[in-house]
Amino acid sequence: MTPTLLDTLIREAHRSGDYQPLLEAIPYARLLGIRCQGGDTLTFHLPPNPDTIGNPLLPALHGGVIAGFMEHAALLHLLIAMKIPHLPKIIDFSTDYLRAGLYRDTFAQCQVWRQGRRVANVAVTAWQTAQTEPIATARVHFKVDEP
Repeated sequence: MTPTLLDTLIREAHRSGDYQPLLEAIPYARLLGIRCQGGDTLTFHLPPNPDTIGNPLLPALHGGVIAGFMEHAALLHLLIAMKIPHLPKIIDFSTDYLRAGLYRDTFAQCQVWRQGRRVANVAVTAWQTAQTEPIATARVHFKVDEP
């Protein structure tokens, strides 16, 4: 994806409040079916998909899918919040799994802890039934200056 196309997608998403075209331009986000709801706080949605099951006995989502969803939520949050014209580069990603991510709708919200000229630190919380009962949390460090 060219920086010009990405910048256009971001500007259009801010103007319309519809972030789906931006999500569709990112292959893994498209594969997982990630959705984004705007407003005061961005909320990311991972719909249930039989291809994402890691434990068919429960059934529960694969841990890698949960981590990938959270990683993309953090990246997309930075793209939308910082209005940068390029994809930020991941420096470090750490996930804490707190409970099983069952086969149901999963949501995530992000908080930027620190945003400097070169690095941004993002906290991500994922939940299913109640935001007060997270299934996983993550910490992500991004390089945000020009590549």
